[in-house]
Parts: sequence; structure tokens; C-alpha cells
Amino acid sequence: MAISETRTLPAQFITDVGKDYATQLKGLTSIPLDTGKFAPQVAPQDPAQAQAYQLGQAGVGAYEPYLTQAGAYAGPTGYQQFTSPYQQDILDTTMADFDVQAQKGIAGIGQLAAKSGNLGGGREGVMRSEYQSSSDRQRAGLLAQLRQQMFGQAQGLAQQGYQQQMQMGQQLPAWQAGDISQLGQLGGIQQAQAQAELGATQEANRMTAMEPYERLGTYGSGVTGLISGMPGQYGTTVMPNPTPLQTALGTASVLGGVYGNIGNRQGTTVNQQQYQPQNPFAYDWMGRQKDPTGGDPF
Repeated sequence: MAISETRTLPAQFITDVGKDYATQLKGLTSIPLDTGKFAPQVAPQDPAQAQAYQLGQAGVGAYEPYLTQAGAYAGPTGYQQFTSPYQQDILDTTMADFDVQAQKGIAGIGQLAAKSGNLGGGREGVMRSEYQSSSDRQRAGLLAQLRQQMFGQAQGLAQQGYQQQMQMGQQLPAWQAGDISQLGQLGGIQQAQAQAELGATQEANRMTAMEPYERLGTYGSGVTGLISGMPGQYGTTVMPNPTPLQTALGTASVLGGVYGNIGNRQGTTVNQQQYQPQNPFAYDWMGRQKDPTGGDPF
């Protein structure tokens, strides 16, 4: 006695669609993705940032020359750098004028001695000696006073120079920090813009590369819907970005669902002796078997 086996097969167009999907999936996944086109990239430093870095390096110890110069002004001979090159001329001229006036005083003593009849006498000699001693003291005092004034002026200028150098040395790091900060901020804005452009290009390349996978995934979702009798779920992936491996695995899972459903619909073959194909027109558009009495399926 022959064993008769009856199978419930899906409609032929569903089988054709499933095979077409499998063919496209195999062809798509056999082509390696050029991941370099959408690999993450880091925008390089902006020229302003590089300049800020160079200023930062150059600024280390930049105050030292000012401190060295200030130390030279503070030494025991620091005032000499601020003495007037015409100092000796001033001293010589002033002393020459003083000597002229002193000679006039001596001449006056002779005139007085002549009038009094003591010209050439001892009294005139004493007067001349006293006058000369007093004149020499005045001359030495005037010369010392002039030199003290000149030293005081030079010393004051040296002190002023010392303070200025110290202030420059102290303020230089702050000035440099301001420049570095400004350049860093401006460069950071430009780098952020460049990074955003790289990201946009990367995302555009990723979307281009993944579009066939998403399209095939949508196709597979529709195939699954035809087999299961449920409408497929359609969507697109924007964020987070799937990797090619994740997408391929997801697409393969759709294929597994398709053929899993097909296998469940076909049932199990037991000692096949006779195969009786079913009339494809006995199924509705979703692949469900029609009620032979004309009623609704299931």
C-alpha cells in the first residue's frame, strides 16, 4: 500500500521572492565594504592653535632676560649706565667759570692793598692766603655737589629701569597667556568646524555604503511579512550608526526568519513515496490556503 503525503507549501511567488532575496543577500554581503570612507577622523590642529602652542613653548623662561637686566641695574655700578655722556663737560665748564670769578676776587685784594699803601706787604699776603683757602673750599664743595646731583640722577634712573624691567618680567607671562588663550579659542572654533565637516562627510559616506543593506533589509522585512501574514516593519537607521558587521548580521537574521517561516510552513517529510503538488490557485495573496468551501481561510 502506497503512502500518500500531503504538504502545505507557500505560493510559488513567495518562494520566488525568497530565493530572489537570498540571491541578493549573498551578492551584497560577498562584496567587502570600504570602511575607510567612513572611518572616524580627527580634525588636525588649526594654525591658530599651533601658534598658541609655539607661544606657550617660547614663553617658558621668557621673563629671565628682564630679570637679568634688572639685576645689572641694581648692582653697585648700575648707575653708570645712566650717567650723561656730557657730564665731564658740564663739570669742566662750571669749574672754569668758578676759577674766573675767583681770580677776580684776588685782583680785588691787590687793588685794596694799593689804595691802603700795603701793596706787597704782609697784610696783603695774609688776605690773599685766606681768600685762596676759602675759594678752594668753595670750589671743592661745588664740585662735590655737582657730582652728587649727577650721581643721584643716574641712580634714580637706574632704580626706575630696575622697576620697569621687573614689571615687564612679571607681566610678560600674563600678556603671553592672553595671546595664547585668544589664539586657542579662535583655533578651537575652526577645529570644531573642521571636525563637524569631517563628521558630516563620514556620515554621508556611511549612509551611502549602508543604503544597499538597509534597502535589502526592507525587502527582507516585506518578504517576512508575506510569509507570516503580518505587515513588515519598515525603518531606517540614523543614530547610532551600525557597523557593517552589525548590519550584515541583522540582514542575515532576516534571512533566517524568512527561511525559518518557510520551513515551518512546509512541515516534515516522512518516508516520502509519492509527491502530490498542490494547486497554487488554492492559496490567497498572502500564501494562506483557501477554504475549499469558498469561506474565509482559517
